[in-house]
Parts: sequence; structure tokens; C-alpha cells
Amino acid sequence: MRENETTLTQKGQFTIPRDIRSRLVLKPRDRVIFELDGDSARLKPAPSRIARHFGAIEGHGQALDAQAERDAFEEGVAEEVTSGDR
Repeated sequence: MRENETTLTQKGQFTIPRDIRSRLVLKPRDRVIFELDGDSARLKPAPSRIARHFGAIEGHGQALDAQAERDAFEEGVAEEVTSGDR
């Protein structure tokens, strides 16, 4: 394991060395996670907000193609109009 040393500023900030940023594919404004393990800390990229929530909502069946979706919409409108509930 190769070591890198950097200096902590008075504001508690430090620069992640270039080779580590490259290896972790970190870009400006990316979020990171620090995991504490005893007296050591591990740095890893945080998942994107999209990735973090992906799959959180279940779909309701097979997606319709554009024509089937249009037909279903028109049927719904027709039912609403003919039901007389206005």
C-alpha cells in the first residue's frame, strides 16, 4: 500500500492527492464518505443521489409502448366523459 501525505488546513480541509482522486474517479464537487475504523479512516466515493434512490419505487407492471399508452389515456377520458360525473 502506497502512502500519501497531505496537510490539514485551519478550516479542517485537505487536498486528496491526484493519484487517489484518479483511482477513485473523483471529480470536483463529488461527495465522499469517511468510515472510521479505530484510529484509521477510510475514504470512498459516495453513491450519486440517483443511484442511492434507484429502485426505491416499484413499477406497476410492464411499461406500455407509446401507442398503447395513448389508447389507454383516450379510453380513460372517454369513460370519464360518458360517466356523467361533472
